[in-house]
Amino acid sequence: MSNIYKSKKYVFIFLLPAMLLMGIYLFYPFFMNIVESFRHIKSLGTFGTRWNDPWYENYGKMFTDPIVLTSLKNTVIMIAATILGQVGMALVLALLVDNIPKGGKFYRTVFFFPIVISATALGLLFNLIFLYDKGMINQILEIFGKTTLTDWKAEGHALGTMMLPVVWQYVGFYFVIIVTGLNNIPEELYESASIDGATTWQKVRFISVPMVHNVLCTCLTLGVTGALKVFDLPWTMFPKGMPLKQTFLTGTYMYYQTMEVKDVDYGATLAVMIVVLGVVLSRLSKRVFRERDE
Repeated sequence: MSNIYKSKKYVFIFLLPAMLLMGIYLFYPFFMNIVESFRHIKSLGTFGTRWNDPWYENYGKMFTDPIVLTSLKNTVIMIAATILGQVGMALVLALLVDNIPKGGKFYRTVFFFPIVISATALGLLFNLIFLYDKGMINQILEIFGKTTLTDWKAEGHALGTMMLPVVWQYVGFYFVIIVTGLNNIPEELYESASIDGATTWQKVRFISVPMVHNVLCTCLTLGVTGALKVFDLPWTMFPKGMPLKQTFLTGTYMYYQTMEVKDVDYGATLAVMIVVLGVVLSRLSKRVFRERDE
């Protein structure tokens, strides 16, 4: 049996099914998507009928499309909201839960619960919460004496209204990861700090946070790259980038061009842009949020 693990040739036999699946369902479609971004496609599910004239027509259109710039700007804001809102809040909640003697399992379940709910269902829920007339937010403001209603989905409020549920939904995901990292810290470190007279804040600052540094780097990298793929909840709340196409993200604008406008080859071009941005941001975030050697 040990000879199987010593001989490297058997490794390729076990890896072959996985590589075939990835080649068929991941690498080949991605390669064809790049090719089709240079061709004219009449409808979804069909091959390009001819090469664009000039061949870089879609890419030229992408660099001059003002909505692409809007979607990129909104995605950058979403990345910032992910870093500060999702990972930042998750860290605070994880530290609070880690320092309570009882009820830790209860809070883990409660904070993780939004991840289990469908993003489409959450989008419909928050649509009701932010309704102009009889929405929960406006009703609460009326109780406190506000006489004029606020349209939270109108120009000026729409972007914040869209991002708040996205941030809220994924806090629990990073919370569970960080709590797991905190649980792996040896208890002897805290006991030694207590003997030396360290306060709770000092334990958090000099033990807890430094010891989960690598975990935080992983969460931040996932958050940055994940912000590029946000789609379902924003699309449910603000379909077609309403109002005035101001709430488009890179993912929702790609879907809009492909499924609504039926400009499939241009949608393929936007998909290539998202992949390139994902690779660049992933490499950049790994350099910025550099992990330490244990």
